[in-house]
Amino acid sequence: MRDRSRVLSSKQAVSRAAYNLQVSTPKIVLFYVFAPLADPDAIRVWQRDLGEGLGLRGRVLISQHGINGTLGGDLRALKKWARSFRSYDPFKTVDLKWSEGTGLDADGLSVDFPKLSVKVRDEIVSFGAPDELRVDENGVVGGGIHLSPERLHDLVESRDDVVFFDGRNALEAEIGRFRGAVVPDVETTRDFVRLLDSGAYDDLKGKPVVTYCTGGIRCEVLSSLMVSRGFGEVYQLDGGIVRYGEEYGDDGLWEGSLYVFDKRGSVDFSDHAAVVGVCAGCGAATKRTANCPDASCRRQFVVCEQCDAVPCAEHGALSAR
Repeated sequence: MRDRSRVLSSKQAVSRAAYNLQVSTPKIVLFYVFAPLADPDAIRVWQRDLGEGLGLRGRVLISQHGINGTLGGDLRALKKWARSFRSYDPFKTVDLKWSEGTGLDADGLSVDFPKLSVKVRDEIVSFGAPDELRVDENGVVGGGIHLSPERLHDLVESRDDVVFFDGRNALEAEIGRFRGAVVPDVETTRDFVRLLDSGAYDDLKGKPVVTYCTGGIRCEVLSSLMVSRGFGEVYQLDGGIVRYGEEYGDDGLWEGSLYVFDKRGSVDFSDHAAVVGVCAGCGAATKRTANCPDASCRRQFVVCEQCDAVPCAEHGALSAR
């Protein structure tokens, strides 16, 4: 009788697990907060233990200037995480940006991330200029003026010299960007400081410049670097492309797909998103990005499925980049 009870209990556990997986809702949350943190390592331990306890995956970076992260998991678990996260006073007003996850595995863990990584770094977004960044309880000091999507449209309608300035790496912009945007030829955020110091964009110092990036965090830093270098009228898109896409989809000033740093690769804001990416191999329209299949090449390209299998050394268009 006891053995039969154990079998029933085991079957019930499996049944409950299967039910929970069926009714689960995979989600991804993007977040950041700029605020002085006296003990980043204590925050690291808290976020690691909280995330592990809730079965979350993703990446969280913490520094003396704040926190930045992307987490994936079941919606119920992420809501529990959000309540705990906001219970800490410096994080109580965090702007959480939600998107659909691809799915959950048999253990109920996000398939969009391989694991949970929580680390302390000098910067929560790596511009290579930690000593230039100043933050207080209100966020970044000396950054650009925040514009909501609606106020951005007001600015564009009232001025004919507005410049969109992409704060992401050039690859991200290849599959989606604001119409007519300036896209610096950078591979990492660290390249921005060098370009700004070189005077490459000094011709923009007399114009209204709107910086934008995925969720807003890179522009918090980039806009402050531009202001400190003499750019007189600098704005940043509040909430980044994500928030703009939620408001206007593909019926505004945005064109293409939004590159994301997880297994989804990119997301669209509607069923009529334009395909602006061009395959590096054959020139076909595509929003697909992939690592070069050549083991000696660590670059990533916009490439269609047919050209993806061609090693960099054997493909003229790829090797010429």
